[in-house]
Amino acid sequence: MSPDLTTTLKIKYPLIIAPMFLVTNEAMMIAAAKAGITAAIPALNYRTPELMEDGLKIVERGASDIVYGVNLIVNRSNPYLDRQLEVVNSSNTSYVITSLGNPKRVIEQCHRQGQLVFCDAVNLEHAKKAQQEGADAIIAVNSGAGGHAGKIPASILVPMLKEQLSIPVISAGGVGDSLGVKSVMQMGAYGLSIGSIFIACEESAISTQYKDAVVKYGAGDIVMTSKISGTPCTVINTEYVQKIGTKQSALFTLLSKNRTLGKYAKMATFYLGGKSVALAATEATYKTVWCAGPAIEFVDGIYPIARIVDSLMGLNSLDQE
Repeated sequence: MSPDLTTTLKIKYPLIIAPMFLVTNEAMMIAAAKAGITAAIPALNYRTPELMEDGLKIVERGASDIVYGVNLIVNRSNPYLDRQLEVVNSSNTSYVITSLGNPKRVIEQCHRQGQLVFCDAVNLEHAKKAQQEGADAIIAVNSGAGGHAGKIPASILVPMLKEQLSIPVISAGGVGDSLGVKSVMQMGAYGLSIGSIFIACEESAISTQYKDAVVKYGAGDIVMTSKISGTPCTVINTEYVQKIGTKQSALFTLLSKNRTLGKYAKMATFYLGGKSVALAATEATYKTVWCAGPAIEFVDGIYPIARIVDSLMGLNSLDQE
């Protein structure tokens, strides 16, 4: 057998529960470890770096020798990056996933601490840059991903990166069953980062309304919007999303092109959009901005993570009693 994430991270199955904003939590990370996989949490799920430090301690106490990751936004929209990186470097974090920016400094600092760095990339250009900076692996974000999705399907992106790069390629997006896992691994992927099928798991602390929506809606109900963070991301096409539309205003588009004002326009959108998602994720509200990917098509109920993992690995079917 070819080496994969199980070799690098010393886990049973080559799966990462993707870092999902305001979805992935400590309980999910602990359950993932006990189920033989790993999970990563977004640093921005914590209001402050101090709360993040407390949260990671909870994770480390939750399972012996737990393997877990932290997702860092590394562009200028994240004002907490320096402190978040300090917290990561002083913790037992096994790997960092970087998103939306140049990962060079993060790679250098994490490598000094013996921590791996996996870098999100949606195309070959970004992947090559990350490899040049010293990334340990690429998270190949394809067109089936939830959140900040790419434009290239996994069937093209994974083989392309595999051929052009010398570091491992981890596929992210569009997988929700064992056939999908097998298919992507046969393309040469080193592992998979899977999110949407875990949104409605028992360990998730999101609202009942959000979980019910993930069960109720399907792949055809996912739309791309740039109104949440300024960067296109996928959400469930609820009545509220239909009402507000999915495109940014002409004013924002104009401001974003200005070198001086663009930074502040994007930061404001990121902050305000994040507040909308936070409210919808945890409370019953008509402002239902629920992030998800098309793989919610495979979700037909609310199950524990261990059962979902077994299903993904072909050990059971989610509809089995």
